[in-house]
Amino acid sequence: MTEIFGYTACRQLSQMFLAVLFFHSSEYVLVAAIHGRSSVNLSSLLISKAYVFAMMFALLEYVVEIALFPGLKEYWWISNLGLVMVIIGEITRKLAIVTAGQAFTHLIKVNHEDQHNLITHGVYRFVRHPSYTGFLIWSVGTQIMLCNPISTVGFAIVVWRFFAQRIPYEEFFLRQFFGSEYEEYASKTPSGIPFVK
Repeated sequence: MTEIFGYTACRQLSQMFLAVLFFHSSEYVLVAAIHGRSSVNLSSLLISKAYVFAMMFALLEYVVEIALFPGLKEYWWISNLGLVMVIIGEITRKLAIVTAGQAFTHLIKVNHEDQHNLITHGVYRFVRHPSYTGFLIWSVGTQIMLCNPISTVGFAIVVWRFFAQRIPYEEFFLRQFFGSEYEEYASKTPSGIPFVK
């Protein structure tokens, strides 16, 4: 049991907690700066019961595996790959928020508003939904960083499925708002989520 509190656990868990803390606090600061503090709440910061449950499950998996199979957590190249993914996902998501500015919202807009413009420059040149791409990379990266095989697969499936359902719904309204301009953009630019057109 002493291994649970050893160097490996301290490093990996501190990286995880810092990643989560930075992700949500920077998200809050950016969105509050863009839209005002009154428009930011827990659901707009992607914190839900399902999210808290997933993170708790990941921590439980980590503690059980490091207690029973401590060698599983010692694959530093895997853990470091996860850390790189966390950083790439974080940068991608925050670039998406900053690039979109007033057009970025956590909730899907079903009515066109004046500040809602079609953004096709910056990271949006490469993928239509870079904030989703960033979140997918970041969330899966947190589990790879912990060398959590069950949670890595679980996070990948759940987050992918969430965005696979959300993107068509969101794009229905984007096509309503921007018509042929959005059709042309969508035809040339991938969604940013694997296997989601």
